[in-house]
Amino acid sequence: MTKPCILCCAITGSVPTKANNPAVPTTITEQVESSLAAIEAGASIIHAHVRNADETPTSDPEKFAELQAQLKKHAPEAIIQFSTGGRSGAGQERGGMLSLRPDMASLSVGSNNFPTRVYENSPDLVAWLSSEMVKYEITPEVEAFDLSHILGAIRMHEQGTLFGKLYVQFVMGVKNAMPADREVFDFYVHIMKTRAPEAEWCAAGIGPNQVVVNEWAIAAGGHTRAGLEDNMRLDRDTLAPSNAALIARAADLCAKYERPVATPAQAREILGLRPA
Repeated sequence: MTKPCILCCAITGSVPTKANNPAVPTTITEQVESSLAAIEAGASIIHAHVRNADETPTSDPEKFAELQAQLKKHAPEAIIQFSTGGRSGAGQERGGMLSLRPDMASLSVGSNNFPTRVYENSPDLVAWLSSEMVKYEITPEVEAFDLSHILGAIRMHEQGTLFGKLYVQFVMGVKNAMPADREVFDFYVHIMKTRAPEAEWCAAGIGPNQVVVNEWAIAAGGHTRAGLEDNMRLDRDTLAPSNAALIARAADLCAKYERPVATPAQAREILGLRPA
């Protein structure tokens, strides 16, 4: 298999804190340094959340603007992907940074259960977020926590309400949502290949499922995500020392399956993104 594999690094997220793992980057400076190391290890996409000084999540456009400016300065080739996730704000606040025109942004197209709450993505909010991405020419990474999200994304793309090339990420292993189940994973891949053959797909596993889902995705010809947002450990007894360490582990799996790790330029071409 010679198709390059795109590695996405989810550097911070909204939940992990330094109390969980001191390596979690929460300030802009830490996020830039962690991103640069992850890019060096093989990441093409930086999936970014921002935090307040007390480590709580926020959708503050000024913080996103600062992070984007620093990443563009130090790694101009990297693909910047902003999160519009629901833990960082409510309603249209979640998309307040889209006017900054990042290369990509995450988009959840349906609701589901999370460990302690409902992750609500109403049809009206999904329509507004997707319209903002069309307006600012931002390719969404659809975060699919359920089969209905995959089918919904395919339908939205066919209707022209998603900008650019369809890119769907299977998120597996969130408590009360879709577990990391190999049979389900294989069915997801089958759906993408048969119903959206021109699309690209990615997979992410949460916690100890991260390395498992990384390997499934790489072996099946897809792309994958790693990083401290999703998983803070190398194994049960060892905290991950950095985002770069988790990306390096995914890159090693690419070598195992004889797949080259995509450069940022190759990732832009595969995903149909504008040049850096």
